[in-house]
Amino acid sequence: MATKIGMMDSAYFVGRSEILAWINSTLQLNLSKVEEACSGAVHCQLMDSVHPGAVPMHKVNFDAKSEYEMIQNYKVLQDVFNKLKITKHIEVSKLVKGRPLDNLEFMQWLKKYCDSVNGGHLHNYHALERREACKGGKEATKRAAATQQSAKSSSSSSSVAPRPSSSNGTRRHDPPSSNTGSHHSSKAPSSKQSKPVSPAYDEKITELKLYIDSLEKERDFYFSKLRDVEILCQNPDSENLPLVGSIKRILYAADGEDVGAAAETQNLSPIDEGSEERRSSGIESQKRKLIANLDEMDNKKRQEDGSNVVVVETTEQRSSAGKGPEQRKIEVVHQSHPKTSGGVLVGAAAAVESTLESAKQVISKK
Repeated sequence: MATKIGMMDSAYFVGRSEILAWINSTLQLNLSKVEEACSGAVHCQLMDSVHPGAVPMHKVNFDAKSEYEMIQNYKVLQDVFNKLKITKHIEVSKLVKGRPLDNLEFMQWLKKYCDSVNGGHLHNYHALERREACKGGKEATKRAAATQQSAKSSSSSSSVAPRPSSSNGTRRHDPPSSNTGSHHSSKAPSSKQSKPVSPAYDEKITELKLYIDSLEKERDFYFSKLRDVEILCQNPDSENLPLVGSIKRILYAADGEDVGAAAETQNLSPIDEGSEERRSSGIESQKRKLIANLDEMDNKKRQEDGSNVVVVETTEQRSSAGKGPEQRKIEVVHQSHPKTSGGVLVGAAAAVESTLESAKQVISKK
């Protein structure tokens, strides 16, 4: 079924004239505009044509003029959708306003659905009889018949060929007759008849209406986005931020007021502070990595030059209040440098060790 079709489906590329021809031939009506079906009665009867008996036609009102009466028709249509398990959402608030684009899109979807049921073939559907059970159905049928009759008469009158003129460009003079006044009286009303409106103008007007409708939808879309931004800026957790203040100034700025420079300075200050903090933290991390790399290189070099490393073991004595002297072993590591002799530290360590031994002997004698 065609209950779920995308906006790029071929159904939404069906033209207005094709939609009108389908409605008029199926229901024996004479609609000239798609938005004339905004009352919802036509939609209900189209569903009745593909699902006979599913629509309670006695509840449908073809004479609906107010939005309240139209909404009752759409309630009937929604009940039919629920009964047939059709998940199509009906935007009633837009359809009852008679907007050409909204009504065209919904009618395009409805045609796609009706074509998908039994291949679009109707079996012995009597549109006039089914419409007579509706409120205002007989009047709608009469209006359609009167419109068709007037259209036929206007087309026949416009198809009458004008009187041919003579070849030399002069008007042919008819012989005088006694009823000249009657000729003038018969020609007078025909000269006052209004000329029929060109179909090109009607098509142009419809295109302009569709264009205006699309602009209104685009305006409503961007207005809803701005409203969402405004609600977000009014959040107590973020309304005191400088960036939110700049957004509010842009939203509430009057015509001609220049708020670009102020907003730019307000927006840049927190961004610069954050970037400065990130930059300083990155430098610190690079320093730590560099120190770690230097330590690792120093250890490797020390392991490679193990023959030049001198380790002197000695003891260290410490005393603290309430405790006796404590001894522990320590190692003094000395690595020779190419510019020094390398024996200074070794000698100093030996002297310290001898001094400590002598001090130990003195303490033990006491």
